[in-house]
Amino acid sequence: MKTITLIKGDGIGPEITDAVIKIINSAGVAIDWDIQTAGADVIEKEGTPLPQRVLESVKRNKVALKSPVTTPIGKGFRSVNVQLRKELDLYANLRPCYNLPNVITRYDKVDLVVVRENTEDLYAGIERQIDDNTAESIKRITRGASERIAKFAFDYAVNNNRKEVCVVTKANICKLSDGLFLESARNIAQNYPQIKFREILVDNCCMQLVQNPNQFDVLLLPNLYGDIVSDLCAGLVGGLGVAQGANIGKDYAVFEPVHGSAPDIAGEDKANPTAMLMSAIEMLNYIGEKEAAKRIKLALFETLNAGIKTADLGGSAKCSEFTDAVISRLAILVK
Repeated sequence: MKTITLIKGDGIGPEITDAVIKIINSAGVAIDWDIQTAGADVIEKEGTPLPQRVLESVKRNKVALKSPVTTPIGKGFRSVNVQLRKELDLYANLRPCYNLPNVITRYDKVDLVVVRENTEDLYAGIERQIDDNTAESIKRITRGASERIAKFAFDYAVNNNRKEVCVVTKANICKLSDGLFLESARNIAQNYPQIKFREILVDNCCMQLVQNPNQFDVLLLPNLYGDIVSDLCAGLVGGLGVAQGANIGKDYAVFEPVHGSAPDIAGEDKANPTAMLMSAIEMLNYIGEKEAAKRIKLALFETLNAGIKTADLGGSAKCSEFTDAVISRLAILVK
């Protein structure tokens, strides 16, 4: 039996976590969950939103499934996600983006993957106050981190039968920092002649995504652009409620939905567990439970096809009702 760290988070985190664990258990996957709490709810007791025990758990178990954790805007504690990525060197953020059945969107047949560098750039939050009227953020890009994420993107393309990697920068303006990222991607691309390589500026990329997203395959981006573009891509296929994510490093991997903790609906049985479930499916594939992942995904798709959807997707099902519907379909597949 494999032991996996389970970080329940706050807001709707515990609700969607419990829903997904019920589904995984129904699939017959034997996992010993090492349950950890993090976020705003633990600050008063432990003085930090990310206690050392959480990091030690992930280091011990190598793999974690994490639900959303609130990050205050403009003040308060630093993002738990950013801290996890830094402490565990989870350098690759992986965001598959594709249409789900019976989820109404503007586009059909979207099937792309965002690969985002996860450790540096402006998103690392290196800032200083110059004076009362001036603040400064440091955009740090290194060759080592850039080549590492480029290699990850090309390896992913090879291993998943993808045809193209498109690197996204603003190297016409940020000539040194984005220029270094672009140069690194070009260098790595030479080692993968079987994968088509192209370059695009981030503003043009955003325009092209909303005009014709089907032209893209694997997008490779620095940290901040990756954060923004990946949410844009989620909007192409139904929103953050269906967007899964993975943070992967050399030694550890943390799987999580990319939406927020939605404290305004916490405890009301309104949350959509789909993104959390999709993240768990990616985790099951990662640990080798591919058949279980396939069955859960099929049960999820059958549930959506039957018109059973939560309010954010235009339906009326409560979180618990949606979960039970997936489990009932899964029971037939498991037999």
